[in-house]
Amino acid sequence: MRILRTDEARFAGLPDYPFQANYLDVEPGLRMHFVDQGPTNGAPVVMLHGEPSWSYLYRHMIPMVAEAGYRVLAPDLIGFGKSDKPANVTDYSYSSHMSWLARWLEDLNLTNITLVCQNWGSLLGLRLAAEHHRRFSRIIVGNGMLPTGDSPVPAVFRAWKAFASHSPWFPVARIIQLGTERALSPGEMAAYEAPFPSAAFKAGARAFPGLVPVSPDDPASAANREAWRILEKWRKPFITCFSNGDPITRGGDRHMQRRIPGALGQPHITLRGGHFLQEDSPREFARVILDALKAEMAA
Repeated sequence: MRILRTDEARFAGLPDYPFQANYLDVEPGLRMHFVDQGPTNGAPVVMLHGEPSWSYLYRHMIPMVAEAGYRVLAPDLIGFGKSDKPANVTDYSYSSHMSWLARWLEDLNLTNITLVCQNWGSLLGLRLAAEHHRRFSRIIVGNGMLPTGDSPVPAVFRAWKAFASHSPWFPVARIIQLGTERALSPGEMAAYEAPFPSAAFKAGARAFPGLVPVSPDDPASAANREAWRILEKWRKPFITCFSNGDPITRGGDRHMQRRIPGALGQPHITLRGGHFLQEDSPREFARVILDALKAEMAA
């Protein structure tokens, strides 16, 4: 497996991203980057990004939660951000992403975790929480789901999958902007492009849409169904925080609220924004996290 590593200089001076870099090898020669802010003895809050973003997506939320006394960890998935990038689309699979994240989780030995996840952060995070449920205390999902391939996918997703697979042009920052209601600044656009100095670095971003289970016999379907069996018994807090402007995940919040016992009676909320609600409503999203943590402390 040929591995590419983005030059650190490309990340110099990014707007609103002053965080120190941390690295962990998730297999020999393959390192994952993560942000680690707040007191090391604080209850951990793990923020998982999706496609084709990176931990920069959470830059406005990380300080708010860390300053409240929690340890905020935001990894860059392999193929994204400051993490290493295997060069071929075939180097990526749903199971390999799960293995890399599980290795990161276990090496840091995190427990009592609050999971915050969106987009592919949910496809990976919800399974991670199910498969390591003793490490997790609550889940907050924004614009995400855990598909099994047993239900039809929206037409807009099918179009996106075809584009990611076949388009010679894959403009990461413009894709983020299409999923965001507010106008990103030139500096923010450059920050989303920073991990990808050339098309060769985008294999992981191109691979993700093709890894979403869209049929019952998809390679990831059986494991995702098993994760659902665990989630359907999940009685720890489960909160949905979706936006009002995402055509891909619309309705997923109500689906999870019906199926997951821990969602009963929780303060589910709909925020203003597009697919990337961390860009459109970061303070409100962070407040949902802090309120959930404070409610647990008061209970």
